[in-house]
Amino acid sequence: MDSKIVWNGNMAFTGTTSSGFMVPLDAKKDVGGREMGFRPIELVAIGLIGCTGMDVISILRKKRQEVKDFEVTAQIERAEDHPKVFEKVIIEYNVTGKNIDRDAVERAVELSENKYCAAQAMVAKTAEITHKIIIQEAD
Repeated sequence: MDSKIVWNGNMAFTGTTSSGFMVPLDAKKDVGGREMGFRPIELVAIGLIGCTGMDVISILRKKRQEVKDFEVTAQIERAEDHPKVFEKVIIEYNVTGKNIDRDAVERAVELSENKYCAAQAMVAKTAEITHKIIIQEAD
């Protein structure tokens, strides 16, 4: 994977990877930014929950779970001192569907955490990662 950022003035950049997609990056106003894009650390958080979310939904689909809605959120505590790494992460998986098997969801989360999600493996080097699973029956 190749990655690149191009400076757009002030603290603004455009990031790209070999996939060809672009993402705007910027900083807070108090450090010279205009708040017109993601902070880089925000993309680490999105990458983490995106990685595990894609794993879990893929596994649930293979297990023929009838998922109607799926959302993954993270509450993240960072160190107070620079480089302000992630120290504690709580990942919450919210699954809504018809007759969702809790064991299937737990297994999907376990496989993501311990086998498939590279972002989670990297963040786990500095942070304690825990998870919550919420299952709701669809109408």
